[in-house]
Amino acid sequence: MSEAEYDHGMKVRREVLGDEHVERTLARTTEFDADFQRFITETAWGSVWARPDLDRRTRSLVTIAILAALGREELALHLHASHNIGVDPREIAEVLLHVAVYAGVPAANSAFSIAKKEFDQPVSASEEGNAVKASQEDV
Repeated sequence: MSEAEYDHGMKVRREVLGDEHVERTLARTTEFDADFQRFITETAWGSVWARPDLDRRTRSLVTIAILAALGREELALHLHASHNIGVDPREIAEVLLHVAVYAGVPAANSAFSIAKKEFDQPVSASEEGNAVKASQEDV
């Protein structure tokens, strides 16, 4: 891809995730993962997130649902970034209810625990244990 495509992807990435996160990621980039960082900037951010048929709020909610369903560690990042594009925590709760029905209660339970931390909501001891166990299983 061209530099213009990379630059467009970086613009979208910064708008969604925030400059601070992107700068931290770039600072940690090494020769080993530089091609991967370029790939996700061009492909995920410059191609998919930049497509016109879904707005960024919708893409954010879809991303949150997928990451919650799969139990991926990037969920916290996308929960945090969702406020950058106007997603309301109540909408995320609705998405996570949907995850419970279609991907399973354990996935939604873990995601709710992560979301409550992100949105500074009280987390019960059992939820805390479930979130820790889920993150340890991903390692």
